[in-house]
This record gives sequence, structure tokens and C-alpha cells, in this order.
Amino acid sequence: MTFQVWVDADACPRPVKEVLFRAADKRQVNVTLVANQFLQTPPSKYISSIQVPSGFDVADNEIVRRLQVGDLVVTADIPLADEVITKGGRALNPRGTFYTPENIKDHLNRRDILDELRSSGMVSGGPDSYGKKEIQAFSNALDRELTKNTKA
Repeated sequence: MTFQVWVDADACPRPVKEVLFRAADKRQVNVTLVANQFLQTPPSKYISSIQVPSGFDVADNEIVRRLQVGDLVVTADIPLADEVITKGGRALNPRGTFYTPENIKDHLNRRDILDELRSSGMVSGGPDSYGKKEIQAFSNALDRELTKNTKA
């Protein structure tokens, strides 16, 4: 069985994709971006993309359908991360935090509370800006995961 990295690519920050592209070639691990739009990827036998039709959760459902136990999914989508964990995969967000069986329910609860606060107008905006610190945290977490799962 080959270790695979799946990327929920519609909202994935460009710097995260660049880290993944470098890691794919360096570690010789397959990275597949899934999105409902065309994605330009660098030429590499380890990097591919799948374009799915537009629609709510279509990309998420495709990732879950193809996911094998032990695969890694890069996503900021907490419900997708929950499905990945349930199916035996690993889920890493673009800020370098792993969603785990131990913390996913807390993440889901926080997400639901924030959604309620936003819809009531009590909170506005989304997550903090994405910068060098977040890129480094993601890169470090990805490196640890790939070290565990590859022989590079």
C-alpha cells in the first residue's frame, strides 16, 4: 500500500501547495489536489490533480471516497477532517495542526459555536492572516508525518 497525500485544494493557501509540491518530489510521495476548478500543477510524476463538478462538498466527498487507511488529507474543513479520521486517515490543517480522534469533536464544537456567533452578528471575520509562522508550522508538521510514512 502506498502512502498518499490528498489536498482539499479549493481553499488551500498557495504557500501550502508550494510546500506540498516540494515535499512530493523530495520524498517521492504522491500528492493529489482535489478541487472544483482547474488547478495548475508543476510537472512531476508525484503530483496530480482531480477536477470535480461544482457543488457543496463534491471535492470533500471525492477525497473521502478515494481515501485509504493511513493516507494524509490537508484541509481546513473540520467536517471533512472528521470523516477522514473516521475512515482511518490523518488530517492536517494548513496551519500545521493535526485533527485527531481526541480533538476533532472539540474542533467541531468550536466551529459550530463560531458559526452561530457569526450568523447572529456577534462575531465577524474569519481566521487570522496566514503568514510565515503558519507556513513554517505546516511545513514542520508535514515533514514529521512524511518521515513517519516514507523511506526518503
